[in-house]
Amino acid sequence: MKKAIALTLAAAMSASLLAGCGSSQNSSGSQTGESGSTLPAYNELTVGEDYTDLKAEIKVITNRTDLEGDGTLAGYVAAFQEMYPNITITNETITDYANDMTTRLTNPDWGDVCMIPTTIPLPELSDYFYPLCDLSAIEDEYNFADNRAYDGKVYGIPSICNAQGVVYNKAVFEEAGITELPTTPTKFLDALQKIKDNTDAIPLYTNYAAGWTMTAWDAYIGGSTGDSNWMNVTMPQTHDPFAPGVPTGDSESGPYAVYNVLYQAVKRGLTEDDPTTTDWEGSKTMMNNGQIATMVLGSWAVVQMQQAGPNADDIGYMPFPISVDGVQYASAGSDYCYGVNINSSDDEKIAAMLYIKWLSESSNFSYDQGGIPVLKSQEYPETLAAFDGIELVADAPAPTELADLAANVQQDAELTLNADETHGKRVVEAAINGDETLDDIVADWNAAWNDAVDRNAPQ
Repeated sequence: MKKAIALTLAAAMSASLLAGCGSSQNSSGSQTGESGSTLPAYNELTVGEDYTDLKAEIKVITNRTDLEGDGTLAGYVAAFQEMYPNITITNETITDYANDMTTRLTNPDWGDVCMIPTTIPLPELSDYFYPLCDLSAIEDEYNFADNRAYDGKVYGIPSICNAQGVVYNKAVFEEAGITELPTTPTKFLDALQKIKDNTDAIPLYTNYAAGWTMTAWDAYIGGSTGDSNWMNVTMPQTHDPFAPGVPTGDSESGPYAVYNVLYQAVKRGLTEDDPTTTDWEGSKTMMNNGQIATMVLGSWAVVQMQQAGPNADDIGYMPFPISVDGVQYASAGSDYCYGVNINSSDDEKIAAMLYIKWLSESSNFSYDQGGIPVLKSQEYPETLAAFDGIELVADAPAPTELADLAANVQQDAELTLNADETHGKRVVEAAINGDETLDDIVADWNAAWNDAVDRNAPQ
């Protein structure tokens, strides 16, 4: 039924977009827009010099609700408008972003810039989003430029580049007697037990009730294998990918090991007493004041924890505790990417590209939010000091002929990684209720996955 709904939605989206104004690509990599006009490619624009008299109004839709109330988003707009006073920018934030934005894309007038939902398969990007430039034009300068690219065209620019690890409270670790950051699941669980035994802090806070936070666990799968091709190329063609020791041969690494950390932590009483009562906003203050020791979230969360109280120096960030053959790896990649509505007018598209380029290259947005800078030439923030010497694993895009394979297999298996909270919540519930072991859950996952691979993978 989920697949039928998704296909119906995709058909509706495609039909609605066909009614809008479109663009066609010319040989230079730029676009042919309204009335045959040629628009510059994203990489050809120079912010602060080009189109400074441009008049346009654009609407930007984002998931960063945390940056709306404190005026941060408005501050970025004001800084940009010092160079482009005639470009009016309206921000809208959405809490349940992936679901709501996917639905809103069915209306071609949704706005001009959004964070591209990961629910949109790569081959369908061109149905909804304007091709900004050739991938070859920016891949040497931008980190993770291929995240929302297809067939050599870039449809999305990274907003933040994340390292995937664990937010932790340094003071709690010190009080618990933890002198070295754990590098394996066993060492991490041992550290959580020390925290429970020697402090009053919650060792690991699941943030179960928020829902979307549970998808964070999926983000560590690539790093758990040490293989950049695992997520998008190998896993969609592999049987039993969730079994212990796959693909590394070591039960302390691979996808099973990631979810086992969560299962064991809950089962051993190393998390909050009642996951259904967790509070995302409140957890930030609790982490800052030492009531929580660890949370499994992307590096974007560090700044929010630091700003939630007076103890910013106590907030640290460490790689997820996975090692393969003695080498510690960490997943890294783009967070949501900025995309431009293919149905926007030419002026709106240019204004949107200028704003995105300023945000990505000049505003320090990614750095300020605790992420890896979008530009490769810029330095990492101090919050990622623990990642020095760690092998970063960025999920490589599949070749064009396999571009939609991962999405199709996940959809058929009803295991949408990085977007669906259901399977993460199932792990927590099973550990609490005792009605399923992790092996029981994994057997179900593998059976559904294997069937999906057989239906979709090249034979």
